[in-house]
Amino acid sequence: MTAAAVWPWVVPLQGRLKVSPEDFRVEELPATLPEGAGEHLWLEIEKRGLNTEDVALWIARSAGVGRGAVSYAGRKDRHAVTRQWFSVACAPEVDPASWAVPEPGDAIAADAWLRVRRHARHARKLRTGHLQGNRFCLRLRELEGEPEEAERLLVRIRAGGVPAYFGEQRFGHDNLRRAETWLGGGRRPRGRNQRSLLLSAARSELFNAVLAERVRRGDWDRILPGERVNLAGSASVFTAKTVDAELEARAARLDVHPTGPLWGRGDPGTGGEVRVLEDAVATQHEVLARGLEAEGVKAARRSLRLVPRALDWEWEEAGVLRLDLELGPGEYATSVAGALMQMSGED
Repeated sequence: MTAAAVWPWVVPLQGRLKVSPEDFRVEELPATLPEGAGEHLWLEIEKRGLNTEDVALWIARSAGVGRGAVSYAGRKDRHAVTRQWFSVACAPEVDPASWAVPEPGDAIAADAWLRVRRHARHARKLRTGHLQGNRFCLRLRELEGEPEEAERLLVRIRAGGVPAYFGEQRFGHDNLRRAETWLGGGRRPRGRNQRSLLLSAARSELFNAVLAERVRRGDWDRILPGERVNLAGSASVFTAKTVDAELEARAARLDVHPTGPLWGRGDPGTGGEVRVLEDAVATQHEVLARGLEAEGVKAARRSLRLVPRALDWEWEEAGVLRLDLELGPGEYATSVAGALMQMSGED
């Protein structure tokens, strides 16, 4: 089980997300586009009913290379319609126009598909995290509750953000359980990709647990003494040994954000009650925390607050709300949906 999300307000709606994959559309916003020449073939793929690793394996087989030759900026959900970029190091004569598109059968669901939207050569491979962000279109269906309160909350979210929980897709079907088994002394997964998925699930669980405790305390969006503070729009962090009126004002303006731990080896740099709180959470999840340290994962920080770059909405019909939003890298649309709607089930 993952740490349950706690919200700083009463969630006004109950309904369903992802009744069909078309209810969850994602378009990756690349940081770089291919320049037209080089040893790496870049491909923009649109897919339905397939996860990112499924597509990476298909590209490797089609290009006649090993899986390690394929890379991407970020993972995308299987239960969605998504567009994202991949790169593959391959011979100049490799032509995606000749590749056989996977057919439904034992390997993929009957309603799954993919297509290559465009492709070009580039001198460098695509690296993890190398993207501007993602654009989402979500449809929340079978909604019950208080539409007027939901609209007021959406205005509040657009202005001040939501707790930046890692979404359920970060944990996969049972990645957290498998991570606990491995890091608690079980068999080490063979593949690097599998190890990465399980370590990510472990870090996400610890982060979400810290964030949930900060929400319960009512200080998830405030800077505390000893806080590691994130400069908005960057990866820069600094320690706030004391908190003055100017720093509080910057937090209120969304110039800076409090952070939570991406657990690993090394000094987290926090102090005071922040350090006490995070150490207490690590003790509660000791198998995960100590396992991450033993694996040599480097400690890092992540903002506790997610502020959408853009957020608009429309009631398409009774009980159906469309959300159009743009988020930064590593931010989850389900954090926005979950702050607005209690999920009653997904197909």
